[in-house]
Amino acid sequence: MEITAEMVKQLRAMTGAGMMECKKSLSSAEGDMERAVELLRKSGQAKANKKSGRIAAEGTISINFGKNNDIAILLEVNCETDFVAKDKQFRGFCDAVSNTILTDSVSDMKSLTASDYADKTIEVAKQELVTKLGENIQVRRFEKVQRRGDLFGSYLHGTRIGVLVDMKGGSDELAKDVAMHIAASHPVCVSEQDVPSEMLEKERNFLSEQAKESGKPAELIDKIVSGRLNKYLKEITLLGQAFVKNPDQTVEQLLKEHSASVLSFIRYELGEGIERKQENFAEEVMAQISSA
Repeated sequence: MEITAEMVKQLRAMTGAGMMECKKSLSSAEGDMERAVELLRKSGQAKANKKSGRIAAEGTISINFGKNNDIAILLEVNCETDFVAKDKQFRGFCDAVSNTILTDSVSDMKSLTASDYADKTIEVAKQELVTKLGENIQVRRFEKVQRRGDLFGSYLHGTRIGVLVDMKGGSDELAKDVAMHIAASHPVCVSEQDVPSEMLEKERNFLSEQAKESGKPAELIDKIVSGRLNKYLKEITLLGQAFVKNPDQTVEQLLKEHSASVLSFIRYELGEGIERKQENFAEEVMAQISSA
């Protein structure tokens, strides 16, 4: 059967695949459009599988809110290069994923990938985008947060750091300032009471060994460890840290001044935990705050 230019154009519009791929699939399917679509999807799946093992540490972090600001979404979607991260198709896919999480009953990655996206699932749409853009693309993680306090605070450093704060009392301006502080200072948790016990014990053991090696008298070691541990807790907790916009006061003092409290926060940094060349985005945030 003769494969016409119009048939190729139609298949390309349906699938977004390249012209030569469409022509080849139509030839293999002997002009059967539905079969040609299926062949292209199988081919796309094979290509996507080959690319899935490649490191994807670029991409975007986004924040999305429900109509009444009672629900918020923090999302990370990865690709391989900054070039693709800026692509309109990639950004459109990220927006669609975020909106799907927000509006559908999505609770985990399994339910997300199976969710409807146009006439296909999120997973199929992702595989087709991999074929079009030629890079590994991964919906890496997301948090869907139901607000417990009075307001959400958020901050995005470009598309590389995203922070979401659930705050009781205060104001939108204060909540944004706290979110920006978290982006720059990277606290582990809100207060000392929230520090994981295993993390605290690991640091205590490290400080004990360090103090013993210093040759200090045994009766001083406990005091030294206690002092250093208190300093460590202030450094890793939001309330204990010096506020980046005014280092003369702690975040705890700032919140008390405004009769506010932070119930919880989430901080995402693009590609954190993925083995690659490390860039310090937190330092970028600090530089931005200093120049403001």
